[in-house]
Formats: sequence, structure tokens, C-alpha cells
Amino acid sequence: MAARSPVVLILGAGPNIGQAVARTFASKGYKVGLAARSLKEADSTDKQLNIPSDFSKTEDVVNAFAKVKEVFGIPSVVVYNVSAASFTPADDPFALSLADLSRDTTINIYSAFVAAQQAVSGFAQLPASAARTFIYTGNVLNVSILPRFLSQGIGKSGAAHMIWAAADAYKDREYKFYYADERKPDGSPKYRIDGDAHANLYWELAHGETQGPWMQTFVTGVGYKKFDTIYASLA
Repeated sequence: MAARSPVVLILGAGPNIGQAVARTFASKGYKVGLAARSLKEADSTDKQLNIPSDFSKTEDVVNAFAKVKEVFGIPSVVVYNVSAASFTPADDPFALSLADLSRDTTINIYSAFVAAQQAVSGFAQLPASAARTFIYTGNVLNVSILPRFLSQGIGKSGAAHMIWAAADAYKDREYKFYYADERKPDGSPKYRIDGDAHANLYWELAHGETQGPWMQTFVTGVGYKKFDTIYASLA
């Protein structure tokens, strides 16, 4: 009986990072589950499962895991590549409505939390040889202020703490957790992010033998690079 192909579940399958990660993992023998609002399940193939999902609803996260497990098996790599932001005037962050903050926080934190819960539940059923890796696509907002981006900054900060805690808590079980943040070579944020660079990093992180630095600041063509914490306004 042939061995089952490993599975990656990508939550948030946009045209840049999401699709690049899907291509990279598929080219290396993974079955791919893609979950996003824009996808049509009818376009699925025997190697890629499309799961229409709205991550402002945490139950859609649970559904995505259930679907991919039913069709391909338990994912050994989970990528949370979803983000939300409601913009405010730069000089009035509290113009943000509570409704918008609540929606963005659900997408940036609560659904990511549910995804991590689901991932850990699955990792416990996989052999030690499996990748058992959870990666959250982040940005600089967990350490810096970007005017107009209050809701996303709250979300990225909360998610970064969750990933930090998980990386520490699960290290003895050899589950790996990462917060990925692409930067320019000088450490400043890179706004035009490179999907293929993310995909290459995510592959390396998933197949590293042990947990590396949970906050994966990285530079295209270089990989992981540690920068001094900014803790400043980027206005």
C-alpha cells in the first residue's frame, strides 16, 4: 500500500503568498487544501482541495480542517495567511468602530487561535516524522506603530504573542510555531512582499528538525535575519 502524501492546509489563499506556498508544497509532493472566500469547491482536483471559507466566522476554520481531513488526511503543515484591517485617520485611531474592530480581531486573532487549536489536535495524531508546523503570516505591526492600522496592529500583536507562547509550550512535543515577517535588508517593513520568498521560507521552516526563532523576520534571498526590535512609529 502506497504511503499517503503529506498535507498542507493554507488558510487564506490569495494570489501572492497563498498561491506561492501552494505551488511550492505541491511541487514537493504535498496534497494542498486551500481555504478562502473566493474559491470554488468545484474547481478542486485530486491534488488540491478548494474550500470556500469566511474567516470572520470561526466555524469556517473548523469546517476547513474537517473537509481537508476527510478528503486528504490530517494536515501536517498549517499556514494562517489571513489578515484584516479597517483604516482610521492617522490622528484619530479611536474613530475605529467597535464593530470593525471586532470583525478584524476575529480574523486576525480568534480564527487563528481556532486554527492553531485544530492544528495541534491533528499534530497529536501524526507520527514524529511529520512536519507538524503552524505558520502565521505576520508583519511588523507587533513591534511598531503604523498610523491608520490600529485594528491590524492589535491583531498582529495578539497573534504574535499566541505564536510565541505556542512555540515555547509545544517544543517538547516537537511541534513548531512561527510568526513570519518579511523585511527590507535594513530591517524596515517591506510593503510589496514577495510570495515566493515566503513560500521558500515556509518550506524550510516546516522541514527543519527543531523549533527555530518563533519570530521569523526574514529578507528575500537571505532568509532569517534577526533585527533589533523597533517599537516605534513608522509615520
